[in-house]
Amino acid sequence: MAKRRVAVVFGGRSVEHDVSIVTAHQVMAVLATRHEVIPVYVTREGEWLTGPGLHDLGVYKDKRWGEVGEPVTLSLSGERALLVPGGRLKGLRRIPVDVAVPAIHGTFGEDGTLQGLLELADIPYVGSGVSGSAVGMDKVAMKAVFDAAGLPTVPHVLVEVPRYLSGRDAVLEEIEGHIGYPAFVKPSRLGSSVGIGKAKDRDGLIEALEVARRYDRRILVERSMEGCIEINCSVLGGYDHPLEASVCEQPLGAEEYLSFADKYMSGTKTGSKTGDGMAAQDRRIPAPISDALTKEVQSNALRAFRAVDAAGVARVDSFVKPDTGETWVMEINTVPGSFSFYLWEATGVTFDALLERLLGIAASAHAARSELMFSFDSALLESGSFGSK
Repeated sequence: MAKRRVAVVFGGRSVEHDVSIVTAHQVMAVLATRHEVIPVYVTREGEWLTGPGLHDLGVYKDKRWGEVGEPVTLSLSGERALLVPGGRLKGLRRIPVDVAVPAIHGTFGEDGTLQGLLELADIPYVGSGVSGSAVGMDKVAMKAVFDAAGLPTVPHVLVEVPRYLSGRDAVLEEIEGHIGYPAFVKPSRLGSSVGIGKAKDRDGLIEALEVARRYDRRILVERSMEGCIEINCSVLGGYDHPLEASVCEQPLGAEEYLSFADKYMSGTKTGSKTGDGMAAQDRRIPAPISDALTKEVQSNALRAFRAVDAAGVARVDSFVKPDTGETWVMEINTVPGSFSFYLWEATGVTFDALLERLLGIAASAHAARSELMFSFDSALLESGSFGSK
């Protein structure tokens, strides 16, 4: 494949900011062997920075990004470039970009906002498009799409914060009647288990709702799937690239659900608690389930990927009850931690090959969008007067 100028966008105004930094550095290290990599770090305040010094992971540990990075913006004129202001002595500098890799997990990166910005800039990008990203980020909308596609989902109740605040007892009774205890309480549009709580009684439910409403105005309350195990599977493909499911994994959490610490800080292969990202998490690969259940989980993952119109690589998390053979789709992650490379390596696809395929899918997606019509000359303004009565 020809050498490309690849802008990797990471960090961001997200609770998963630090996870994004780890994912991005894993990606950049591999891409740098074949391509010209342009790091684009988005600070927690939303400032965009670039510069070769941002390749050093130590910069973020020491909070020195302001020293080594320079402000940069994205050109929206269709020239596919980053713009570095020059000040008085230097003119505006353009950094051409062939393709972008959104590596921001969560809000303002995985939710369709960054994808929309890249489409305005006419820059090809890796991963799901605007609608697939937005649906994949919003657990409430995601459940509705999965239900419409006939996928098995966990019983749930939507709690809108204004309704909860004005009629708390009625909302609590609705949850108890439809879900019961124990129940999981989740902000609709967050990831990495941030803001999630498990309620075993009414007091615990109130406490969990109070935490979740600090993160989102819509909250999902789900039945706790007692006796089930979590099984995850990754999907790769989209546009004119056939879909493929990876081997399955069983993540092993230290608690009743996978906390942020379980996912990213529970252990490593290299000795660095941040260097391996999702690859550092304790897990069983392949998952210890029957071949029949494995195939069903993989089939459901493919259907979920299609249902939200995802592209690139995603991870679909499911519940499995081994003694009954039942499965439920929990959620899809359209920018999974570490791009789920560890699942693809176990499937026989190296990290390098995975990224090359993602770049190819991005090119196909951009070509497909370029063939669509986005304007229409209606001659409306020439046909009448609209300025006065």
